[in-house]
Amino acid sequence: MPRLRRLGQHTAGEGLTRMWQLAWPWMLLLLPVPWFVRRYVSPDPMDKDAALRVPLAVEFATATGAGRLGGARPWRLALLSIVWVLVVLAAARPQHIGEPIALPMTGRDLLMAVDLSGSMEERDFQLNGQWVDRLTATKAVAKDFIERRVGDRIGLILFGRETYLQTPLTFDRATVQTLLDEAVIGLAGTETAIGDAIGLAIKTLTDAEIDEGRRVLILLTDGANTAGAVEPLKAAELARQRGMVIYTIGIGADAVLVRSLFGVRQVNPSADLDEETLTTIADGTGGAYFRARDIAGFQRIYEVLDELEPAATDESGFRPVVEHFYWPLAGAALIVLAWAFAGVVTPERRARTSAELGHA
Repeated sequence: MPRLRRLGQHTAGEGLTRMWQLAWPWMLLLLPVPWFVRRYVSPDPMDKDAALRVPLAVEFATATGAGRLGGARPWRLALLSIVWVLVVLAAARPQHIGEPIALPMTGRDLLMAVDLSGSMEERDFQLNGQWVDRLTATKAVAKDFIERRVGDRIGLILFGRETYLQTPLTFDRATVQTLLDEAVIGLAGTETAIGDAIGLAIKTLTDAEIDEGRRVLILLTDGANTAGAVEPLKAAELARQRGMVIYTIGIGADAVLVRSLFGVRQVNPSADLDEETLTTIADGTGGAYFRARDIAGFQRIYEVLDELEPAATDESGFRPVVEHFYWPLAGAALIVLAWAFAGVVTPERRARTSAELGHA
């Protein structure tokens, strides 16, 4: 697999072209090593200090090209030189650097925490001429928002009485959208654990181990904290200490008309929405509180969030780097194997073997 090499803030077209290079060019300094060895190191006789003296040692020396530079056959020296050059070239790691690839990056980790409590079933949002529940409206508007978050790592938290990390931080926005679409009301229980949702967001962003960059949580709920082990304001204070910014969105209309036996009356479906706590959470972490009363208001909120937390505006240049050290290494191996095979079936050896068999 090709690797990616970062080139600072270069983008495609800034004078960067395809090229070849050696990752370790200093390895080429090894090329003259065999010459120095042959030139300055005296070879020892093959039968020196041998336990068994072989009268045909000269033949072995001739077959292997032993001795000084002038005593070996030229073609054998040429092959040995080629093998050595190929091995050193492989050690120098030849690489091909491709065309620059522009990757938008922001360094931001963004989590969305979506309320799935029972109150999200309230049908007080009108979408395409039909009344839909709050979760359906949230999905419809959040889809476009997620699509625009190019360069951000996005994660998804679903919470009710329980809290779940549905999607870890990822650049795969399509997966985040799919898992959000598959969420259903009541999946995490019918109550609302806002504090636990913030606590899970803190843990998720802490586990991401980013030293730099912005950590953002967008919390969407239509109620008050009615469950969980962590108080929302304590969780928000811990989030502030960890450098996390929280934007809170209160979901629900202010008034809807309800028909009854006594006629039509107006009710407030968002009476349980704890706007004071949500505002305190947002202000304490450097974020902001928004109120989504209808689809148009929802869309405006996300547009404001795009301005407060802009998506990628610059691009970090990367160039794919493909290693090619295996080609010269394979060439050297093939030459050695061919040489070894040729040494086994040389005409001289075949003739000698036939003569020995005939003499026997």
